[in-house]
Amino acid sequence: MTDKELYEFEVYKEERLDKFLAESHPELSRSYLKKLIEEGFVRVDGKEVRKPSKKLKKGQRVLLEVPPPPPLELKPEEIPIEVIYEDDELAVVVKPCGLVVHPSPGHESGTLVNALLYRFKKLSSEGGPARPGIVHRLDRQTAGLMVVAKTDRAHRELARQFKERETEKYYKVLVQGLVKDDYLKVDAPIGRHPYERKKFSVRPGGKEALTEARVLERFPKSNATLLEARIHTGRTHQIRVHFSSLGHPVLGDKTYGFKSSAVKGVDEELLKGCNMLVAYRLGFKHPVTGKRMLFEIPEPEPFKTVLRELREFNREG
Repeated sequence: MTDKELYEFEVYKEERLDKFLAESHPELSRSYLKKLIEEGFVRVDGKEVRKPSKKLKKGQRVLLEVPPPPPLELKPEEIPIEVIYEDDELAVVVKPCGLVVHPSPGHESGTLVNALLYRFKKLSSEGGPARPGIVHRLDRQTAGLMVVAKTDRAHRELARQFKERETEKYYKVLVQGLVKDDYLKVDAPIGRHPYERKKFSVRPGGKEALTEARVLERFPKSNATLLEARIHTGRTHQIRVHFSSLGHPVLGDKTYGFKSSAVKGVDEELLKGCNMLVAYRLGFKHPVTGKRMLFEIPEPEPFKTVLRELREFNREG
């Protein structure tokens, strides 16, 4: 980004300015947004506002100006990262919940990219200066397998496979409620939510999105279900949006309707701020040899503990 970016939002409910912007532009951290407000980069109905706590009224228009960032200096950081496969062309790693994939305003360090630079020294440049080696992404609060490109030729071929839907992407997911059918196929387009800009929703005119899932285990006493889901498209928040649209939000995912009071045997402390969604199996062809590669991991924490607690709670009595 070489020029400033302008974003205009309509206020859909009474709320503090800083909270509204955090919901409308979730890519930016709250501390960074607060700084932009205090430095005069926000206008409400055309007037400059420098008070983060200003109360907004429904129908007002908020203009946010995001100045061009300073030149990015990516630094290797000694952040623990699990590597389950590595060769001269690529690596397969496990991203933990809570780790941001690549630097962005408000998240200039402490990301997966910083960890990869420390571990591998050399990564592909095809993804741009802020995203070396990054072929695909996972949400911050989602854990699981990611393939990382070390060379540009590997990056180009892996990116093609993801685009052409030649990869296999399987997730384990715990959702609120008892899913009735053993097999689900959700073929529903996804687009930006019309009012809550940090969210996506199933909506006409959205991008094609296809998710298949099968029930692995039901927890009647807890009102929860464990499923395996396969996504055939890679839309933002796809599994989260599709299950929420069915009335079964992902455990921990308050953005899309999860209510801790609706699931027994699991409390907020166990969830640790994570979505109970894990990219546990990933398949693709090696970008140079063409050999089919398939990787699978056991459930990481806190998913593992939450699943154990659900099983124990449902065995009692």
